[in-house]
Amino acid sequence: MNPVAQSWLHTLWRPELMSPQARSLFRELMTDPGHASLLAIALSVLVAWSLSRWVAIRRLRSDRHPRLAQWVRRIAWPVLAVCLLGILRGLAWPQLSMHVIQLGIELVVAVVLIRTLLLVLRQTFSAASGWLEPFERGLSILIWIGVALHVLGLLPMLIETLDRIAIPFGKTRLSMLQVIVGVITLAVTSLMALWAGSALDNRLASASGVPQGARAVIARTARPVLLLLALLIALPIVGIDLTMLSVFGGALGVGLGFGLQKIAANYISGFIILFDQSIVPGRLIRVDRFRGVVMDIRTRYTILKGMDGVESVVPNEMLVSTVVESETFTDTVTRIALQVGVAYASDIEQAMAIMVEAAQAQPRVLKTPEPRAFLTAFGDSGINLELGLWIHDPQMGTIDLRSSINLEILRRFREAGIEIPYPQREVTVRRAPPASAPASAPRPA
Repeated sequence: MNPVAQSWLHTLWRPELMSPQARSLFRELMTDPGHASLLAIALSVLVAWSLSRWVAIRRLRSDRHPRLAQWVRRIAWPVLAVCLLGILRGLAWPQLSMHVIQLGIELVVAVVLIRTLLLVLRQTFSAASGWLEPFERGLSILIWIGVALHVLGLLPMLIETLDRIAIPFGKTRLSMLQVIVGVITLAVTSLMALWAGSALDNRLASASGVPQGARAVIARTARPVLLLLALLIALPIVGIDLTMLSVFGGALGVGLGFGLQKIAANYISGFIILFDQSIVPGRLIRVDRFRGVVMDIRTRYTILKGMDGVESVVPNEMLVSTVVESETFTDTVTRIALQVGVAYASDIEQAMAIMVEAAQAQPRVLKTPEPRAFLTAFGDSGINLELGLWIHDPQMGTIDLRSSINLEILRRFREAGIEIPYPQREVTVRRAPPASAPASAPRPA
């Protein structure tokens, strides 16, 4: 190397201020095997990048495997580079410096770790989240700081210092190193749990043979279970005894038995509804005084949207413990009945024929079963008639259909002279009885 350049580098880096490991690495970089090793690292990275690009472009369809394509584009080349550098280290050529090759492997492994964590973050959370980009930047900086401390040989000293800082936690000794490692482990395991849950959701969404209710139950229980496993993995690393959770579990059981009984019943009922498929989104049901289309089924409640647009939040326990009327359970064909009264002097057969024709004129009314009119009762003021008709789309509402048929019946009745009677009462006024004779005055004593 040029003596001037070597002197400039020595002045800039000041090797005497470095750790022995950093000074040894610096000396090897100044030798010919060090230069050859740097060239070998650059060539390995270039070959790995070219192979990964070829696989991503020629052999992988992004529209069929979007998640796999993201993984190949992000981490394929550093993984291949690690493999190539590992082969070079195994060959142990004397022209290469194994210390420099090992340094290259550690740097590329850091790239693999950073890209893996960032890809997991982007596939778990929305890329549009405002906190995601600065968090990714901060995470990358922390990882590169750790790699730099390791390369410079300062990481063991930092670990020893953190281990000496202890916090009394009952009868146990909790060091700062344990806290940091536990927090990192909890964060990584929770992130992996959320990513696994998200990947499972996407997989279930694309699966065709899995029932919708089973998919919903698996998707909603997978993440809590995975997060619980992540917590159980991280707590022992921090130094917290898991037997302490038994006390919390007992208290939680007592709380569920008393204060949270209704909430627990609603959650269990939600899982039952999702599994047995008795109520699914899109069906028109009536429970208690609520009638509407099922919009969404949550683990604690179900949302019904009424014909007036009002959404009702119905607890799932009510849907399991009470009778639910479903107008679209096995068949969407529903009967509608309209009541009409006519005067006793009217032509009943003509009135019934007009009612049937008014129903047949509506496009929503089914031809089979055909509309029919019935004489249901002889009322006080007139004859009660009923028009029965069938429709196949009750979820579209019936008020407009009823109004149209009633208007047509009223118009046709007026044309035919058929009277719709008013309530009538006959009042008979009888003659009052003659007044009785006045009582005689009492005799004087």
